[in-house]
Amino acid sequence: MHALSKEGLTCSEIARRTGYGRRSIAKWLTFEIPPDRRRGALQPTSPLYFETFLTQCWKDGNRRGRHLFQNIKHRGYTGSFSNLERLLATWRRAERPEADKDKGDAAPAWIGLADRTYDNAPVRDPHTGHLISPVVAATLCIKPRGALTINQARKVDALKQGSRTFAVLRSFSMRFRVIFHSRTSAKLEDWIHDAIHSGLAFLARFARVLRRDIEAVCNAIDLSWSNGQAEGQINRLKTIKRAMYGRAGPELLRARMMPIKSADLHTK
Repeated sequence: MHALSKEGLTCSEIARRTGYGRRSIAKWLTFEIPPDRRRGALQPTSPLYFETFLTQCWKDGNRRGRHLFQNIKHRGYTGSFSNLERLLATWRRAERPEADKDKGDAAPAWIGLADRTYDNAPVRDPHTGHLISPVVAATLCIKPRGALTINQARKVDALKQGSRTFAVLRSFSMRFRVIFHSRTSAKLEDWIHDAIHSGLAFLARFARVLRRDIEAVCNAIDLSWSNGQAEGQINRLKTIKRAMYGRAGPELLRARMMPIKSADLHTK
């Protein structure tokens, strides 16, 4: 792991080559020596029990999951097809990087991007030196500059300099925030168009979903009406219902909901 990291590879690239999870690799790189983990004896329920046979089939060109599943099933495999597919998925990803680069180069250019190279390399907090977690990065991505603390602003600047993906996502997030708070959907179509051609698959997927229901999205931005009150009451009813599950019937549920209903009527 450390040798691959010293070559300049990101955690995602190392994950594609080794088949391990990206989070596990990021954690292992913090240790000088990999943690000692005793691997239990493999059982026929695991596809790794037939790893030698599967590797040979893979090299021979037999890479269809259903065919391999039937082959190892005849040899005593008792696990599920989904377990086998998870193993094969890591092998497919290990052979995919070059193809992904070609696909990215062939994608149409977007006026706001100087290049189409994105990275998911971990970024460290300039103040503490600790890695900035994905959860923290996601939170900071949608938070406007005026609402950031001094430490959060440092993290945002570090993320923008160290991760092209974060910089692009934050730019789109701020644009979408302006559209939503301005209560006008005139610029929404331009935002969707730019997001689809941004080169980020997950952002393009979100933009296509918005376009499929564009009329409802525009109404949510332009109009002041909201079904938040109805959804809140429904959520409260479901919460009470689930807390009572298996313990009471409709009579007690009605008794618990009626005071809430009466209180709401009095406030109105």
